[in-house]
Amino acid sequence: MNIIFATNNRHKLEEVQAVLGEGFRLTTPRELGITEEIPEEQATLEGNASQKARYLYERTGKNCFADDTGLEVAALGGAPGVRSARYAGPGHDSQKNMELLLSNMAGKTDRRARFRTVISLILDGEEHLFEGTVEGTILDAPRGEAGFGYDPVFVPEGYDTTFAEMSAEAKNAISHRGRAVARLAAFLASRR
Repeated sequence: MNIIFATNNRHKLEEVQAVLGEGFRLTTPRELGITEEIPEEQATLEGNASQKARYLYERTGKNCFADDTGLEVAALGGAPGVRSARYAGPGHDSQKNMELLLSNMAGKTDRRARFRTVISLILDGEEHLFEGTVEGTILDAPRGEAGFGYDPVFVPEGYDTTFAEMSAEAKNAISHRGRAVARLAAFLASRR
């Protein structure tokens, strides 16, 4: 099945393709000549995922999906949340975002956090939402070279390694995005 995925992020594309498997061919907006920034101006992850999927569907008329992911930190009242990608400013700078998070967490004893992903699928004009979460804790300093975003400072519950220290396969098996995509894949398989 060919389906448009509202990302030009290579890491995210690889993660999602690995979870969906060979039965799906993901197309990016860039491959379709859509090079402008897809808007995400909503106050919630659900709202952003839906806005991005609808934006693509309105321009292409083709089946598509979009996700939005946030890191929700208990001691910061759920921040950075929907602002996770732009926490340190508009530049999508993962290193600066992580540095600001660690600075804001200095001295905090409650290190609980969760990653949450919401996917909006528009299939034959109808929207369907899927969610995945993973609970964990925030470290005092980054560890690991793999992954992206906040992966070097997030240790999932039940593990002693960060997402950035795990193989892509191990991370996908337990990650928020992996869980949301697994629900998406199961739904798509049921519609074939």
